[in-house]
Amino acid sequence: MTVPSMSNEQMQALFDAVSNWGRWGPNDERGALNHLGAAQTRQAATLVRSGRVVSLSRDFPTIPGPENPFPAHHHMVIAGDDPCIPGMGLEVSTDYIGIAFHGMASSHLDALCHVFQGGRMYNGFPATDVKSTGARRNTVMTLKDGLVGRGVLLDVPRALGVPFIDPAHLTTVAELERTEAAHGVEVGKGDIVVIRLGRDERRKVQDDSDVAGLEPDVALWLHERKAAVLGGDGVHDPIPPARQNIDWPMPIHMIGLVAMGLHLLDNLDLERVAAACEDEGRHAFLLTLAPLRISGGTGSPLNPIAVF
Repeated sequence: MTVPSMSNEQMQALFDAVSNWGRWGPNDERGALNHLGAAQTRQAATLVRSGRVVSLSRDFPTIPGPENPFPAHHHMVIAGDDPCIPGMGLEVSTDYIGIAFHGMASSHLDALCHVFQGGRMYNGFPATDVKSTGARRNTVMTLKDGLVGRGVLLDVPRALGVPFIDPAHLTTVAELERTEAAHGVEVGKGDIVVIRLGRDERRKVQDDSDVAGLEPDVALWLHERKAAVLGGDGVHDPIPPARQNIDWPMPIHMIGLVAMGLHLLDNLDLERVAAACEDEGRHAFLLTLAPLRISGGTGSPLNPIAVF
């Protein structure tokens, strides 16, 4: 089933229905992170039982490809074939890394200054607050102390009995609720919601750049559940976006980041954590996010860590 495109009027109505502008004051830059406080973090810590630790990140994407047209840089500065620092006698190896992390290859966090709608970002701040020298509002520094909370994995293909979700289909709220029921878990206030659509399983049989996504109404569902963060093995919106309204090409990004203040985790590797959830018999765990402290940054590469 392919979900039909929503009209401009419907998209604007959805944007308005989930808007958190002014909800936590005119200067708020945390957005939906306000749902995840100390009480939620303390409760999430009780989920640590076996001590199993699992990364949700992809490897540093240095190999070019259709989904990685601007590969990350990893260059050796000093290597083992000539390891001495001149004048010091110390033998070392050192390297340089660099990355343009937004896109389809790197596991990363989108800050609230990453996307605009109508020349505005979250809480009504103007897009012009993002300067050529860095953002002045809604930057990744909002998470400079990291984030620790309850991670909830919704493994949609496993719940629906398919190997992966086809990019021609947008995952619906009904399917997410069916997935909750299958996993015996319910998304609640302050959760870091991670949705697996089977991107990597599909890559094993289909070598293209198409990626499955969520229907726009999922934003309303997350808003009602008071989710703090949304993550996925894709970018939440379908790629290519042509099936959507041309004026709203990436509705989850445009509505989630701008209206809701919902930070997004893109391009996660969810295969290992999905296997761990099956082994552990539960789909909720302690999840830690520690983005880089980039002054003025629009996001950060990320290595989320789940602890069972």
